[in-house]
Amino acid sequence: MNHHPAAWGRPLPASASFDMYNPQFSAPKAAPAHQMPVAHTQQPLVTGTSVLGIKFDGGVMLAADNLASYGSLARFKDIERLHPLGPHTVIAAAGDMSDFQWLKKELNAILREEQALSLTDSHPSLSPSNIYDFLANLFYARRSKMNPVWNAVLVGGWDRVKAETFLGYVDLLGTTYSAPTLATGFGAHIAQPLLREAFEAKAGTDGKGPLMTQQEATAVLDDCMKVLFYRDARSMNKYQIATVTKDGVVISDSKSSETQWGFAEDLRGYGAQTQ
Repeated sequence: MNHHPAAWGRPLPASASFDMYNPQFSAPKAAPAHQMPVAHTQQPLVTGTSVLGIKFDGGVMLAADNLASYGSLARFKDIERLHPLGPHTVIAAAGDMSDFQWLKKELNAILREEQALSLTDSHPSLSPSNIYDFLANLFYARRSKMNPVWNAVLVGGWDRVKAETFLGYVDLLGTTYSAPTLATGFGAHIAQPLLREAFEAKAGTDGKGPLMTQQEATAVLDDCMKVLFYRDARSMNKYQIATVTKDGVVISDSKSSETQWGFAEDLRGYGAQTQ
């Protein structure tokens, strides 16, 4: 039978190549997978927005909301974009969530291998800088093969050997740098100035003064996440904060900022206003 709506009920022409009701005719078989052209991700589909990082006295804090957007649709609202790696390292990822899932799987496998080696000899556990160096080489290698990992990642942690904090950035191009305050995506434009202002107000522009306390760092991140919720259309007022100190990693439960939108009534173009 011809399945085109304009020809329903009419017999299939004799010249038709296949008929789903007749076993003598079948659709042409697809080419085997090894004969298909190689295809890489051209654009991420389900993505997470900004992640933030800041150093404080005795540790590092990372923050990320729980939203994964399908284009402009706020599709998944319970995604954890903070992932612990070992006892003293946390990564926070923006960008494609499927690539982030793959990345977590690869890093967890490496950590299991390193843990197995440490049981047989005095092999030290991976430090935050070790994981950062691995990600930098991985991202650059994938970029060079025209198959990038569509993420921007912050690595924060406590180096037990050097007894100091670490905070670094790496993105899909293999770009890497380290700083006392870091942000990805839209947060690099909106939240980073707030983070730097708060950090330099305490430690000075040279960063040699006393660092802010853990409570002060939490307050700064809460404020930045509120501003991003106001300004970033891909953000969500539900986020987590990871705290890394020499005592280990603590990732908070999801929390929300206290917000109010009463000021929107005075904005031109809001709602039904015409003037």
